[in-house]
Amino acid sequence: MKRFGCFILVMSLSVFFTVVNSNAHMSLDFFDLFNGKSLDGWTVSENPGSFIVRDGMLVCQGPRAHLFYDGDVEGAEFQSFELVAEVMATPGANSGIYFHTQFQEKGWPTKGYEVQINNTHRGDGEYRELKKTGSLYSVRNLYKSIVKDNEWFTLRIKVIGKTIEISVNDVMVVNYTEPEKPSRSKVKTDRRLTSGTFAIQCHDPDSKVYFKSIKVAPIPHKASVENYNPVIIDDRYKQIQQLHEGNFPLVDFHVHLKGGLTIEQAITNSQKVGINYGIAPNCGVGFPITDDAGIDQFIKSMKDKPVFVGMQAEGREWVNMFSKEAIAKFDYVFSDSLTFTDDQGRRTRLWMKDEVWITDKQAFMDMYVRSIESVISNEPIDIFVNPTFLPERIAEEYDELWTEERMMKVINAAVKHNVAIEINARFKIPSAKFIKLAKKAGCKFSLGTNNMTPDLGRLEYSLDMVKECSLTWTDMFLPKSAGWIEK
Repeated sequence: MKRFGCFILVMSLSVFFTVVNSNAHMSLDFFDLFNGKSLDGWTVSENPGSFIVRDGMLVCQGPRAHLFYDGDVEGAEFQSFELVAEVMATPGANSGIYFHTQFQEKGWPTKGYEVQINNTHRGDGEYRELKKTGSLYSVRNLYKSIVKDNEWFTLRIKVIGKTIEISVNDVMVVNYTEPEKPSRSKVKTDRRLTSGTFAIQCHDPDSKVYFKSIKVAPIPHKASVENYNPVIIDDRYKQIQQLHEGNFPLVDFHVHLKGGLTIEQAITNSQKVGINYGIAPNCGVGFPITDDAGIDQFIKSMKDKPVFVGMQAEGREWVNMFSKEAIAKFDYVFSDSLTFTDDQGRRTRLWMKDEVWITDKQAFMDMYVRSIESVISNEPIDIFVNPTFLPERIAEEYDELWTEERMMKVINAAVKHNVAIEINARFKIPSAKFIKLAKKAGCKFSLGTNNMTPDLGRLEYSLDMVKECSLTWTDMFLPKSAGWIEK
């Protein structure tokens, strides 16, 4: 590969500025990798026409190709660094930035990591590309983009020793520390930190992405590895990694800011364990949000946060408490049937011992199933949560009371009305039998914790069921806000 110019010339022509790096405790000098005039310092694989320079911008559109940096900054060999790019994607576009990679004549780069650029890309055929802008591709995926098509945004990639930080518009969306022995499939064995160059991806002829600035600041590697804390890998960690690699939308849609848990703590925990979160306030009679103004205030508090925002609709009155316009501001809506009016006209709350009346268990179950069917059929929800929950008094009789006939009534209602069924980690419901029946019937699923404390765990029961019931990404629910452009 060619070398363009000399390092002294690159230094003199670079846009030179300094920032403070909190991790390495040193100032960084940034240098231009793209001069805005030509592809000097870069080499294209496969299809050179897929990259052009126009009006000071790098334009990526055409058959698959990758643009590899081979200029003079650091001899095109980077280990610890900070890269900052100004990017804009058009509707349906897919692209990415590779690092620690190396030139290859054709195909998708096999060495190093890719940072995804994809706000609304659909995928090919029946496949849906779920990994959104800012994802550390197949290692730490994001399922909701916090930036929009046709808008410029800043993508920042920082490698500090064994830690990879990715920020979108200065919002950190990935904070991943690579283990000493990363868990990778055989085809992904080179997806790890070593050293190497950068590459820009042109994904396909229908994807058009612009870059108007690409700068890098090398970081002395010795100083960057002093505070490395080894990552402990257990079976759950390996499962989470395998799900990321398998395009499985790993999202806990049922997270509450309760027990002192803050949104900042939730985001930090999400990045640590590798599970995306959906933050859901309780909305209804006697709960924190009771009107449209409360919804507006909560939505504003979540602006630019790398999380989904859901509505937990409480009781049966909620449908008359909020406007359709306010409800539509959430990414998704869910409810349960833990609160309903029984056949005697009494308000029943199944988690409250004094508000549950059971004289005939079978009659109670039939009434309860009718209530569930009504909620799924008549309320504008996306997910039915806490499914098959039973009050404490009869909880030990779950297998006897939740007959296959009753299960199928709930499942058929969910399939008919396109409502996903939650696999709940807190209550460990529904059973594997229910999930397998629902999967066979074509039901979609979501995963949820329903936490009451700051301890969110790692969706242990939910992920056990994913494995036992052989669920794949095609079985899972995602909100429209995670979406793609349908053709």
